[in-house]
Amino acid sequence: MNIDGLGPAIVTALLDAELVKDAADLYGLQKEQIMTLEGFKDRSAEKLVAAIDKSKSAPLDRVIFGLGIRGIGQKAASLLCAHFGSLDAIRSASREEIAAIEGFGDIMADSVCTALHDPSVEALVKRLQDAGLEMPYEKRETATDGFFSGKTVVLTGTLTMKRSEAKALLEAAGAKVSGSVSKKTDYVIAGEDAGSKLTKAQELGVTVLSEAEMQKKLSE
Repeated sequence: MNIDGLGPAIVTALLDAELVKDAADLYGLQKEQIMTLEGFKDRSAEKLVAAIDKSKSAPLDRVIFGLGIRGIGQKAASLLCAHFGSLDAIRSASREEIAAIEGFGDIMADSVCTALHDPSVEALVKRLQDAGLEMPYEKRETATDGFFSGKTVVLTGTLTMKRSEAKALLEAAGAKVSGSVSKKTDYVIAGEDAGSKLTKAQELGVTVLSEAEMQKKLSE
């Protein structure tokens, strides 16, 4: 859900303090409750509450991914939402209809149907909706004639923007973002402290671009 400041250590602390038991409980957290955790003061607690509130507008594919359905990663969640367009439509779809999506299959379709019709998941989704999650979804148009269209790109090192944001920008520009460098890689975007992926790119003769060069190409 891209909640800034909500890393594994804080989630563990919230669970240990019994301030939350599941994801929906996050949306009822008060600043005063967060301030009872070690390391939190007025301003930091306020920022976390604001970040949680901001995540209420996260798109549907983020919510689907966040439900932790077996075999359904971020890409599969996006494909699912792009095909059906809404949570109600996904819930109403048959296993056969879901399995027919390119990139899916019977096992993934079965996981989606089983999860979204599980009473505990249905109850969780209802609580998330009651908490104010909007779950919007707008089909993203993919560029077909830009610099990165049809290219395989790898991100490495520390970027000024979030890695997820850079990935989304590249995919919207028609690129395939991969996690590893190979002979099939067209470009490597290297941030600060780039490591082994940059070294391998140089060894293979893959074109390396800086983040600034990437942004320039995206804006052309």
